[in-house]
Amino acid sequence: MREYKLKYGCNPDQIPARIFMRDGGELPIEILNGRPGYINFLDAMNSWQLVRELRKALALPAAASFKHVSPAGAALGLPLSDTEKKLFFVDEKLDINSSALACAYARARGTDRLSSFGDWIALSDICDEVTAMYIKHEVSDGVIAPGYTPEALEILKTKRKGSYAVVKIDPSYEPEAIETRDVFGICFEQSRSSEPVIEPTKFDEPVTLRKDFPDEARRDLILALITLKYTQSNSVCVTCNGQTLGVGAGQQSRLHCVKLACDKADLRILREHPKILNLEFDSALGRPERDNAINICLTESDILSPDERKEFIASYGGVSLGSDAFFPFPDNIERAARTSVAYIAQPGGSIRDDLVIKACDDKNIAMVMTGHRLFHH
Repeated sequence: MREYKLKYGCNPDQIPARIFMRDGGELPIEILNGRPGYINFLDAMNSWQLVRELRKALALPAAASFKHVSPAGAALGLPLSDTEKKLFFVDEKLDINSSALACAYARARGTDRLSSFGDWIALSDICDEVTAMYIKHEVSDGVIAPGYTPEALEILKTKRKGSYAVVKIDPSYEPEAIETRDVFGICFEQSRSSEPVIEPTKFDEPVTLRKDFPDEARRDLILALITLKYTQSNSVCVTCNGQTLGVGAGQQSRLHCVKLACDKADLRILREHPKILNLEFDSALGRPERDNAINICLTESDILSPDERKEFIASYGGVSLGSDAFFPFPDNIERAARTSVAYIAQPGGSIRDDLVIKACDDKNIAMVMTGHRLFHH
């Protein structure tokens, strides 16, 4: 297929619309079901790059939940605990830990379930039956993966009354080294970002008094930085246990990025509090309604006192934070510390780096400077 005609572009009045290869070659994708739209394909191409890079960097299956060209969540294929199964609404009959890929998507979706409503899914590996069964019960627009087992494809084809978008991408496809785009009739050109998000040696060169970066923190910081590479800037990502806890995207202020990411992370952490985890719901309520009810409990009720919130978040150890550009002021660190952030990776280069480092030292946070900015627009 050399060209795929779209129903419309970003909005219904933007007609005609299509995707195609500038060199006239074959598209590296195959549409197996449904009719993906313009924004679907923007999400698909960005999310596929994210999970592909995670798979390569960390040698684990990866998944992403995308909305409006930024990840709502991303995660690695690590087994789910019983608490996580309950947290992510895993059906008791589904042996989700038999599929690392299914675990990755459940974790990615679980970052911010409100934002993931109607998401686009990216999977780093061939979609299996267990992953498809989990996807089946979530509200989603479509999925991209390097392949699907026959059983998985049949399950996915039943979603949205048969209109669910299923896209297969050639995993060997590599884009040209130079990328272009048109804005207001003007062509922009740049080299594609291909450098590692962080050189491994950087973890041995912390700029703070605290020096330790255990393997789990290194993994989680790489996850955060790769997620940021495909998040609309400015952006900040909070991670723990191989999954994102909160993504702050597209903010003009670095502090607002940190606040948004950490506020989301706080809500995600508090969903594990026994008072929230053990809420009872009417069996007729679907997953979106339950998510909304939990969000209301956490944001508009006093089910948890301020002290209970603070103590539970403080008990959540090993939280990491990545930033796509330097921190201009130490107030960013002050906010991160309230979400129990213990490890930070950021490019560095601010005229106030010394103040930011001191703020980390005051909060016993270990920080590395990558020297590599990750803006994405």
